[in-house]
Amino acid sequence: MNIHPLIDVIDTLLGPNGCPWDQKQTPHSLAEYLLEETHELLEAIRSGDIDAMAEELGDTLFLLLFIARLLERQRPQFLQQSIDGARAKMIRRHPHVYGEASKEMASIIATWEAIKKAEKTQPSGPFASIPASLPPLARAYRIQAKAARMGFTWASNRDHEAKLEEEWSEWLAVRDLSDADRKEEEFGDYLFCLVEHGRRYGVKANAALHQAILKFLRRFARMEELAQAHGMALEGLNPAAMDALWHQAKEDLRGDLKE
Repeated sequence: MNIHPLIDVIDTLLGPNGCPWDQKQTPHSLAEYLLEETHELLEAIRSGDIDAMAEELGDTLFLLLFIARLLERQRPQFLQQSIDGARAKMIRRHPHVYGEASKEMASIIATWEAIKKAEKTQPSGPFASIPASLPPLARAYRIQAKAARMGFTWASNRDHEAKLEEEWSEWLAVRDLSDADRKEEEFGDYLFCLVEHGRRYGVKANAALHQAILKFLRRFARMEELAQAHGMALEGLNPAAMDALWHQAKEDLRGDLKE
């Protein structure tokens, strides 16, 4: 196994005659792509398609190495440090392989958890029990629900709606700026506030967005069917024609209980 040719490609892309898009990327900007590629890898694994697994694993590995290469600009040998750290951690957590500990399964699991717990400082505070690995919308909902139970929330729905309007105004004030970090911050504040708005009316943002995505995909699939029935391709249609098909798709699916 040799990953150096792939690293060479990354170095070329980031080099003086490389790709302008790649050269603008940061670990932060690549995080969402990494999340997407990881989900695609999971789908490939679950499908059992070994060729798809190889492709998606390669895509994920490329992004991981890309991020590592960017971080090496801040800390030389970052990738080697990561590799050495992972190696040492796995040896430390497997005393039943690298030492004399029991190979009985219950003992292995208990030892693993004990070592893992000893390695890290355990988080504290009222939100420590909320998994950091939750999808952001679900995590925001849980955080706001716990804060509300502690009394740290708006006194009334009207008060919160005023805050929602305030956050919207702050987003409008920055959305046309070139400062990407500022735009992300203000949009995030508005989205976080919108999650709380839904919570106050019994709506979980993560579930609501999931249903909205499914509805959009059903309608878009119907648009494609309508276009094909008329011998057209969506890609070649003007916005007005697409809009007409969209409204027709909505009408056709109106009787669907999921709509």
